Amino acid sequence: MFTVEQRDALRDRLLGLAEQDERVVAGAAVGSLALGGGDRYSDLDLTFAVSGAVEEVLDDWTRTLVRELDAVQLADLVHGPTTYRVFLLPDALQFDLSMTQAAHFRAAGPRFRLLFGETAGDPTLPTPPSAHDVFGWGVIYALHSRTCIERGRLWQAEHYIGAVRDRALSLACLREGLIAVQARAYDDLSAETIARFEGSHVEALEPDALRAPLAVSVRALLHEGRAAQLSHLDVVEERLAELH
Repeated sequence: MFTVEQRDALRDRLLGLAEQDERVVAGAAVGSLALGGGDRYSDLDLTFAVSGAVEEVLDDWTRTLVRELDAVQLADLVHGPTTYRVFLLPDALQFDLSMTQAAHFRAAGPRFRLLFGETAGDPTLPTPPSAHDVFGWGVIYALHSRTCIERGRLWQAEHYIGAVRDRALSLACLREGLIAVQARAYDDLSAETIARFEGSHVEALEPDALRAPLAVSVRALLHEGRAAQLSHLDVVEERLAELH
């Protein structure tokens, strides 16, 4: 397991690399460490504005990280004008590097701390997910769960039951004013809310052992749909009657 000192040393090395690269015109810390949060297990997230082609700068930096720091490139994600590249370094230290052309460089969320240079404008904060859509996908996954159980597709059913539970938990986060993506705030939900999900985990890959947690998850989903005052809740509840 990496140490805080290793993480800090990597941060300093990356900022030094940015200072030496004239194509890099701004940089910021993002993620859990950006505003003084995080803990000794937090990974490192840095984002940079570049004046040239993002892919060219990113590939040059990748070669440096692989050659000098024994980094392994894990995955890429392109979101709008930003390209994200995730690396695994020795001692299981994860480093998330993102780059954006300077004309589009700005905060994409609240956890953003400018380290040098300038942003291109006001933050573009993400729009919270729609309760209507989150609930709708929960219903779809509940129907898929039933079908998979009846077909004997038990591993697939287990996956979809977890997806129903996840959508119900996401709705609960929206209701309690918490972050509703990537399970980030599930542990911060109230004890009363969490109690509703008791029995929602699959304990065995058998039809009856799958139906029970599906029923718990569907009931939790319907409860959150009612709390969100969804207009079609009564109709959906009636049509899912055999599942809960």
